[in-house]
This record gives sequence, C-alpha cells and structure tokens, in this order.
Amino acid sequence: MTVFHYQKDSKGIVTLTMDMTGSVNTMNPEYDGAMSSTIEKLETEVGLTGVVLASAKKTFFAGGDLKELLAANSQPAEQLMARFEANKNLLRRLESLPVPVVAAINGAALGGGWELSLACHYRIAWDHSSVKLGLPEVTLGLLPGAGGIVRMIHLLGLEQALPYLLEGKKFSAKQAQQMGLVHELAERPEQLIEQAKQWIQSHGPDNDRGQQPWDQKGHRIPGGNLSNPAVAQLAMVTPLMLHKKTRGLLPAPERILDTAIETLKLDFDNALTVETRNFVSLVKSEVAKNMISAFFFQLQKVNGGASRPQGIAPSSISKVGLLGAGMMGQGIAYSCAQAGIEVILKDLSLEAAEKGKAYSAMLMDKQIAKGRTDQDKKQRLLSRITATDSNNMLKGCDLIIEAVFENVELKHRMTKECESQLAPGGIWGSNTSTLPISMLARASEQPEQFIGIHFFSPVDKMPLVELICGDKTSDETLARAFDFVRQIGKTPIVVNDKIGFYTSRTFCQQLMEAAQLVAEGVHPVRVDNLGKALGMPVGPLTVHDEVSQQLTYQVTQSQINMGLTSVNDNPMPLGTALIERMVTQLNRRGRYHGDGGYYDYSDQNKQIWPELIDIYYRKEVEICDQDIKDRLLFINVIESLKCLEEEVVRSVADANIGSIMGIGAPSWTGGYIQFVNAYGLQKFIDRCRQLAEKYGDRFKAPAIVATTLAGTGQFH
Repeated sequence: MTVFHYQKDSKGIVTLTMDMTGSVNTMNPEYDGAMSSTIEKLETEVGLTGVVLASAKKTFFAGGDLKELLAANSQPAEQLMARFEANKNLLRRLESLPVPVVAAINGAALGGGWELSLACHYRIAWDHSSVKLGLPEVTLGLLPGAGGIVRMIHLLGLEQALPYLLEGKKFSAKQAQQMGLVHELAERPEQLIEQAKQWIQSHGPDNDRGQQPWDQKGHRIPGGNLSNPAVAQLAMVTPLMLHKKTRGLLPAPERILDTAIETLKLDFDNALTVETRNFVSLVKSEVAKNMISAFFFQLQKVNGGASRPQGIAPSSISKVGLLGAGMMGQGIAYSCAQAGIEVILKDLSLEAAEKGKAYSAMLMDKQIAKGRTDQDKKQRLLSRITATDSNNMLKGCDLIIEAVFENVELKHRMTKECESQLAPGGIWGSNTSTLPISMLARASEQPEQFIGIHFFSPVDKMPLVELICGDKTSDETLARAFDFVRQIGKTPIVVNDKIGFYTSRTFCQQLMEAAQLVAEGVHPVRVDNLGKALGMPVGPLTVHDEVSQQLTYQVTQSQINMGLTSVNDNPMPLGTALIERMVTQLNRRGRYHGDGGYYDYSDQNKQIWPELIDIYYRKEVEICDQDIKDRLLFINVIESLKCLEEEVVRSVADANIGSIMGIGAPSWTGGYIQFVNAYGLQKFIDRCRQLAEKYGDRFKAPAIVATTLAGTGQFH
C-alpha cells in the first residue's frame, strides 16, 4: 500500500497526500519509511516548483505512535537517540527543499502533526471547530520531540511560546492565524489544496523561494534571547514557579523549559539535538510510561465503553428531570443543558429552583466575559432549563436524577413521589456518594431501572461520573446511563454496590489517615505539606476542611446505624475519635459550616487552628517524612487494590481513571493501580510489610498483589 500519494501537476507542484494504515496518520516505522523515500524523490525531482502536504484522513496528522513510545521505554538511550534524530532530520530536509512547502491542514494537527506543519514554510488551515492544533505532549509526560519546542520558540519567542509548551494548550485555526502560526484560512476543506497551489505559484523560485525564518540571514527570535534583560528575568523566574507547581514530580515541564532556554543560547540545529536528548530521557522515564498508559490508553478504553454492556443499541436522553436544585443539582442541570438536553430542575419552592437555574446563567456570564461564548448561546442554554416546584413537570422524562441530601428516608420519598413521571423505558438515577443503591432501590416499583449516578463537585469542572449498579440494575439501564454520561461529555466508570462504592471509599481513607497522623501527635502543617509533596493540589487536611468534618462524621454514624460498619472494626480509631471530637465537642465542623476545621479562615487567609496544636501536637513524636508520605499514598493504593480484589471496581482502567479524575491521585502515578506496576509488585509487598509492622495491619498488601505477581506480573 502506498501511504504517501505523490502527484505532480503540469506546473511542477507535487501534492503529497498522507494516507497511512489505520484511521489516522501517525509517526511510526511506516511513516519513517514513507517520508524518507518521499524526501529523496523530492530532492531529485526535476522541474519541482512547490510541495503541498495534505491528508486523506479526517485528521491532518495525529502525532507520535504511543504504542511505539511505550515499547521504546525499555530500549537503549543511544539507539533511541539515533532513531529520533533520523526522524527529525527528515523534517529538516523537508523545510530545506529549494521550493515552497505548504501544509494544507484539514483536521486536527496535534503533537507530531503540528510539528510536521511547523516544518512547512506556509500553513493553511480549515476554519472549523474540528481543527485543533498544538503540542499537548506534556500532558502525557513527554515533550515535543520532532522540533516543536525549537520551532515554536523561533516563531513566537520564549514568553509567548511557553504556555503552549508547558501547559499543552490547544488552539483553533483562527487563534493560530492571530498568533501568526497559520498564514491563511479556508472556508471549506476542498479549498485547501487549491489555495496552497495559488500561494506556491506566487512564491516560486523566480520570486522568493520557500525558506524558514531561522534559515534566513539576520533572523532573530521574537522578544530576543538571554541578552534581553526581560527574557533573562523570565528564564530565571520560570523554573521557580514551575517547581512550585509540579513539586519536582513531573519531569516533562522541566525538560521542556530546559530545551526552550537552550534554544535561546544555541544555533537551530544544536538546539534540535538538545530537544532530542531531553525527549529520550522522558521516553525512558516511568512517569511518562504511567501517564501514557492512563491518560491515553486507559482513558480511551474507559470512554470507548469497555465497561458498558455489549450488544445493546446506543441511546440518548432528550429530557432529564433533576430533584434538588442545590450545589449538585444545579451543576448537573448546566452540564445537561450544555449538551442540548431539556432539563426540568425541581425543588421544594420555585424560588429555590430559580436560584439553581441562576447558577447556569452565572457560569455563562463568566464565559462571556472571557470571550468564549455570547449572549445568544447563553439564552439558548437557559431556555433548555425549566425551574419548577411541581412534580407534574417531570412527566415524560427519559431520566430522573435525584440529587437531594444523603438521607435514605428522603431519597425513598422522592422515588415514590416522582418515579411514575418517567417516560416508558425511562431510568432513575440517584446522585449518592455513599448510600447503597440496592437499599435505595427498595422504594422503586422498577428496581431494574434504578442506578447510582454519582457526580463530583463542582459538576461543571469535574470530568468523572461513577455509575453504581445495584443488585437488580439491568444491563439496559447501565448502558443507557453510560450513554448519557458520554452524551454530556463526561467519563463514566462502572462500579458495584459495596459500602462507599469506589471513589468515596478510597478518598475517605486518605482523609482519615491524615487525621490519624494528627491524632498521633504529628504537626498538622507537616502532614499537609508532605501531602502536597506527593503531588496533591492541596494537603489532605485542607481538603477535609472543604469536604467538611461534619459530613465525614455523619456518613460514619449513618453506616454504623444501618449496620454497614462496626465501631469495633475501625483501623484508624484515633483519627475517627479526633473527627468526632472536632464535630461534637469543639465545634469545628468544616469550612462550609463557617466554623473552620483544622484551619481558621478569614478574608481568604488560612492559618492552622491554634487549639489543634495545643490539644494534639507532640514534639517528641518521631516519624520520618518518607513514612508520612507513604502512609498518605499507600493507604489509598491499598484501598484501590481491595476494591479491585472485591470486584467493587470492574477493571484496572476504571480504577486508575477513577482515582485520577475523581479523587485526585497524583498524575505522575498514572492512577493508584498503575502506581503498583511502576513501583514493582514485590517491592510494594515489602514496603507494605514494613508499614504494617510500624503502623498497623491496615497497611498489609492485599492478596491480589501476590496473586498478580505470581501470574501476569503486572496489573492490566
């Protein structure tokens, strides 16, 4: 099969149409061979006046082959260096052709696709929402390794290029044109090649032949190099800001910054070599392996429906009812309306329901202020939300989600009052984070159409939804709920109905372990700081203040009262006693309640609550930093393993994606199960044994680790 179609017209212009094996064009051995032979042919082509690079796929070019990069993790660095340098040299030869080369960008060009575009002298892109451009490699623990950093710095300068390199920010064709990265837009994809040829004819050998800016005499990087005081200051300050953000746990941003600064010092070709060297170091890192596994392959697997029942036709929701217009209900309403779904937002009073609807208006106003939407789109979204205090308005809903307080009696009452309003075949969802779905479904006339749909707060920002199957939930109901979650643009993981499900059960362990450490006498600020050192956005005590100690206490008491847990079966009694004392005696119920928790809050300032130190801190307690960090991390990892072992969570992919998107597992881990793979299963068992001997049996490695070690050796 010819993967690069080579067509030369009567005016000497060659159109290269990339049409590689599979659904997308990507950098792999097939690409290497095709590009190499094509460049050789172009370099010897007689009467060549220009080249147009086009794509036969819906995307222009998808970038590097991530399976190849994962496999490269175990290859010698010298071998990888030679391979990637050779690949990069192909692009250097492309842009060194003595004729103009134009990229006709008909779809997404991300990562290697954008790097390929940058190696062309002129870029024309279809002005359409599907055309996304940029270098998102940093989100996978990598850096742009085909010249992306060096070329972006030479085109934009250090200050303007860094956000797109360090954050992996994507941009549209129109935005690229405004930045000067795309030279021309096309209204329709069919126009791209013709526009490219027109430009070539006006910029051929007899006019000003194609030549990249960095190959032209007198070229200077925009904004200057390190001799410019402003650039030198930026180069000094950025590493400190970056370390504060990544805490040294993510090597990719550091390598990107290093490459960018070296680009300011070196000539173009030597800077490319530095880029390759840094790229190879990341390809061989465990962090990149973890992040590629989770953020690409496992996320793709989860969103692709690996946990969705097979053989059931796809479905969509046209009308959804929401019971409760509070924090969760209003967020779900916005997400549904944004996806084009009609929403009935019901609360006890019309005033409360209207207040919930106003939340969507507020979010849209924020987007308007940032130029991301307009008044017209705001009004269309709001027109899809009907605020009401009447159950009758729910008539004909395909899906009703109750998002009321975590109270069994209240949720039962909602089910009995409103279930009859469902359309034939409609399903009922409970947005609960802890209450057993099978128990809640007892109030239903159709328990097979009852499912847990657990959203995370704030709903408009959190990408995960946890679907919980009760003992009677049908496959059809699960499939419909799964399709609904994908319809509103979120990621669904599927779990079974055990106490705390997966995310709440695992997340709670870290909060309680942090409380246990404080109760043992460790300084609370130290606990929080070491939590952040693991890669948490904020420390576990700060998170607990936001979640609220009162909620933790109420959930614990509720589970005891329902016979789901026992007072005598508590692996962290000191932490539990601390939370109970804070709520029932010390009036420290959490920030939401205005009391504060571990910290005092006033005028956006936060400081440790002095009495917490007086009551619990003991200077004589000796525990090393590594033990504290491992206790905070391993307690979550162990709970995730138990959930996998007990079949609470249905797959390794669901467990990893759920831990990252739902409960803040540090991205460098690739998820809590992937962490064990990278750490080493035997090493993990040994470290768990050490922690268990010092701090209690809760740190014993679950049996599934030894079983997996003896079998496949890795969790898949």
